[in-house]
Amino acid sequence: MAQEQPNIIFLMTDDQRWDNMGCYGKPEFNTPNIDKLAEEGVIFDRAYYAVAICMPSRVTMMTGRFNSNHKVGFVAPQDYTLSQSDFQKSYPAILKNAGYRTGFIGKFGFTVTEKPTRPSMPKDRDYKKYMGNVFDFFAGSDSYDRKDFVIWPENDQELHDIYKLGRENSGRTKRTGEAMLRFIDTQPKEQPFCLSVSFYAVKHDNNKDVYMPDFKQFKEKEMSVPENWVAGENENLPEVVQENARGVYLHKQRSSTPELYQKLVRRFATQGYSVDEQVGLLMAKLKDNGMLENTIIIYTSDNGRFQGSHGLFDKCLLYEESVKAPLIVYDGRVDNSKQGFREDALISSVDMAPTILSLAGFKAPESMQGQDFSGILNKTQDKSQWRDAVFMEDLFLVDMFKERYEDNVDDINAKLIQSNKSYRSHGIRTDRFKYIVYYEHSPKIEELYDLEKDPLEQNNLANNPEFSKILVQLRQQTENMYQAALN
Repeated sequence: MAQEQPNIIFLMTDDQRWDNMGCYGKPEFNTPNIDKLAEEGVIFDRAYYAVAICMPSRVTMMTGRFNSNHKVGFVAPQDYTLSQSDFQKSYPAILKNAGYRTGFIGKFGFTVTEKPTRPSMPKDRDYKKYMGNVFDFFAGSDSYDRKDFVIWPENDQELHDIYKLGRENSGRTKRTGEAMLRFIDTQPKEQPFCLSVSFYAVKHDNNKDVYMPDFKQFKEKEMSVPENWVAGENENLPEVVQENARGVYLHKQRSSTPELYQKLVRRFATQGYSVDEQVGLLMAKLKDNGMLENTIIIYTSDNGRFQGSHGLFDKCLLYEESVKAPLIVYDGRVDNSKQGFREDALISSVDMAPTILSLAGFKAPESMQGQDFSGILNKTQDKSQWRDAVFMEDLFLVDMFKERYEDNVDDINAKLIQSNKSYRSHGIRTDRFKYIVYYEHSPKIEELYDLEKDPLEQNNLANNPEFSKILVQLRQQTENMYQAALN
């Protein structure tokens, strides 16, 4: 294959809240390289996760399928591994079969097996056996780069040396960055490549996870506090959330006082800065190697994080801080005059895979449920014909997570629902409104927000008679989109 197809680099951080960078309005986070990528590319202001928690979100972006469809998640009944045949319909596998050199670096976050099996987090994983035919270059693990780390090609000593135990002046983000540059340096000429890089940052904030030399600039910095940050408990949350969701008690432990909030966010900012440095090194390497003008770079995260907003920590729930995504697309093939703009089209994380394939010149398989937004990027898409809503779902229950290895998980799940402890939800975000329904609760709990007037989601309009018609309309639209996601 002649080098006519573009190179594609998909950069994903872990748990990075959408507004924790300069280009999204928070300059105190100090992300100059990401900001420059946004300035020279396309930055999306209304991108959303179809599901906002690590494992299912990653599967959704690779396969272009909704969580309810692929059924890969942390808890029953969506607690399956991804089958090898389904993985063959992911964007890396399709590009590999089309002649691309493929690579993966960092946190893989889900398990591929011959057939779908339960639970989705088996004790033993064999990355090489089930993915060796998809990735030419692999340096990754499930959650940490110091545990169960797998590397191939086995004979690439420089790659192995990056992860050698006891290395000084190292850190997980720097190691990921070095492996990323190693992939670029070993890339054969005249062959396109697709490299997926999944940073372990910005998740976790222990000293071993934070590159402490980068922490100095943030150590005394006063970080801005969101207007919907809540000290202590938030009595406005639905009772089923207050009483059962993990984010409630984690907030008490980690972000419920000004002191805890500042400590936490400074460490997230440090990790974001460490990632930003790697983005800068990547751009420089591509330019030096003469690759930048034929490379597309996509930057996003796997889910957001509340950081005390709404009196919550964690993610999953369908409020903006959790489900809104940072999304930047830079295309080195495109003249600067045709990039460098902000875009307000509604984008879903389920769109990633079909769009990546389209940018490479290939058609998405029928299994992919997302839409190709390459026409948004090059402004050929008729915006009046683009979608008017994105579908989102949260299928995670912490009590089910605690029981994930039990044989009777389906019975445990049924009892949780019967006892009215389920806070599973789905909903949609339209041009103006957000609708959420906790559909396993009896009676169902609904939330409706006017994001145009209430972007921080402080005023639930579900019981406001002035919005009854909107409520009925969005209720039905959500159910329709849910049924479509299942099939």
